[in-house]
Amino acid sequence: MKVLGVQFAPWRIPMRRRLQTFAVGFWICTFVFMGLGGLFLLTYLFLFTRFWWISAAYCAWFWYDKDICNRGGRPWQWVRRWTLWRHFRDYFPIDIVKTCELSPDKNYLLGSHPHGILCAGAFCNFCTEGNDFSERFPGITPHMLTLEGNYSQPFYREFFMTSGGVAATRRSMDYLLSLPTKGHMLILVVGGAPEALMARPGVSQVYINRRKGFIKIALRNGVSLVPVFHFGETDIYNQVWNPEGSWLRWLQETMMSYIGLAPVLFLGRGFLQYSFGLLPHRRRITTVVGRPLEVERRPNPTQEEIDDLHRRYKDALKELYDENRHKYALDPTVELEFK
Repeated sequence: MKVLGVQFAPWRIPMRRRLQTFAVGFWICTFVFMGLGGLFLLTYLFLFTRFWWISAAYCAWFWYDKDICNRGGRPWQWVRRWTLWRHFRDYFPIDIVKTCELSPDKNYLLGSHPHGILCAGAFCNFCTEGNDFSERFPGITPHMLTLEGNYSQPFYREFFMTSGGVAATRRSMDYLLSLPTKGHMLILVVGGAPEALMARPGVSQVYINRRKGFIKIALRNGVSLVPVFHFGETDIYNQVWNPEGSWLRWLQETMMSYIGLAPVLFLGRGFLQYSFGLLPHRRRITTVVGRPLEVERRPNPTQEEIDDLHRRYKDALKELYDENRHKYALDPTVELEFK
């Protein structure tokens, strides 16, 4: 049914689809509202109720625990195995494809591309058991690397760390890669916030030409690099037109330089209608995990060594994309662009 240009969802839809929509809505709300809502709640309790001690206790805990995101986080398998995440997976749906086996006797640094708007594919496959990560990659422990600022948000920091999330800092990565146990998989969304501003349907652009910090860390630790591409990630949201050189892109990039996050103006659908809202569209996402690129340890890599490995990694990512785009891309004629 369409009213005033708004296309409404039918009332009679299967319960499984309602559960899928609820799961995705829950995920969006935790990301958008949990941190801010937690801050308001703590402020209210402290200033306007006799339960001020709850806020004081949490702040004391936060101060004591603030660096845990750089020391392995606090993963909790019970949360990763929620049935909710299977409904989340089926909403799009999301799948993961392995091109080879990964040995649990090694550590890995995965480059996740593209960022998209909210990294739905990376979250489902690496932060939850929605696609049975522990069965597909036995003996491997995933650690999703995100902005350190995410772990300054009250309550959201605890929730996201249950998924295996840690800070995307050099100290955090060095800590995990220096542990005596092996089988640690660090997942880094290389393009980060700048890549989110480029995300739109029908475009395959990767922000990587200036991203060489992860290459240096791989060399310093001698950890294998694994390219990963999420086909369909940029198709689940539309974005307000913001071409390079436009005033909107300039404003977004200026704000991003101050807050660290990309102020993306994205357009999705709602709970009861398909025309606008925060929810992503139902578009298939296929995550393809490439073959490891073996890296020889260099405690003090030269710029030439960094540039050479960076070039090899880009070639491996391009090869992965070209080998799989005709099977998983919505439009296989779109070429991969490096920015």
